[in-house]
Amino acid sequence: MEFLTRINDFLTEYLGEFGPLIVVGALGLFMILLTIPAILNQPEDPLKKLQRANAPKKEKKKSKKEQLRQAGRNEQLERFATFLEPKDAEELSALQLKLRQAGYQTKDAVRFYHFAQFALGIAGLLIGILFVTVLAGDQEFDGQQLAMRVLGPAVAGYFLPKYWITRRVETRKEKITQGFPDALDMMLVCVEAGQSLDQSVVRVAQEIRASYPEIAEEFEVVAYEMKAGKEKDKVLREFGTRCGVQDISSFVTVLIQSATFGTPIAEALRVYAGEMRDKRVMRAEEAANKLPTKMTLATMMLTVPPLLVILVGPSAKGIMDLGNM
Repeated sequence: MEFLTRINDFLTEYLGEFGPLIVVGALGLFMILLTIPAILNQPEDPLKKLQRANAPKKEKKKSKKEQLRQAGRNEQLERFATFLEPKDAEELSALQLKLRQAGYQTKDAVRFYHFAQFALGIAGLLIGILFVTVLAGDQEFDGQQLAMRVLGPAVAGYFLPKYWITRRVETRKEKITQGFPDALDMMLVCVEAGQSLDQSVVRVAQEIRASYPEIAEEFEVVAYEMKAGKEKDKVLREFGTRCGVQDISSFVTVLIQSATFGTPIAEALRVYAGEMRDKRVMRAEEAANKLPTKMTLATMMLTVPPLLVILVGPSAKGIMDLGNM
């Protein structure tokens, strides 16, 4: 007991009143970081191997289907699926949609997202502890300051992936909006040349990849799903939902209505492509009209202070010289 009391007094003297708690937390995090590689490299249970070997043929066929569904997934993250995936189906679907809108189409995108939050949160906590214990030197902090400096980096690291995904979604939507009129014009040319809608989607995805890779990637997904035999209406609706752009959602509605009522797709594409070109011109004019307003503030901040110095400076200096006389 006396030894523990000395350690407690030593930590309290050098690290403050929360010194023992900080050391215990740091040791706990260190032990967690040491045990994670051991858990990831844990060998398979021999009993599971025996059960899989003695399983009947039907169960083996089922396991092959499951293996096909799980193809492309990270085996290391598979062991922590219950920890790295939301248990609520709606929350999981919403997060998968947001990650797809950000351009992350892999099956493990949700798991990597939560793993990044967990890892960056722990890294921020370690940085905060390192700052308080080593870099701060002899500076003393009260309880609130200590909590802010230790927990602040952890909270920032935890929310950093969410901020990154949100910014990436907005940037990707802007790029898709910019490239959609050109893709629509190219699709109209392909359809009027006699190609079907499926062939037009494939050709547009190939030709527009150099200029607009984001929308080319979405068209490739549509082409693969159509080749796989998925219903065309469902593929198009998922295409509009996945992009999250109002222009593409309206385009999907036009195609579905054209197929439902039997009207020529080329005519519908021609009308909608003209509207998209006009809309792009209107967006450019809107951005140009906003430019003078944005430049006014910068011009005032950079021009008025030097102008005041030039005009008022000599008078102020003359007044100061008269006052000294």
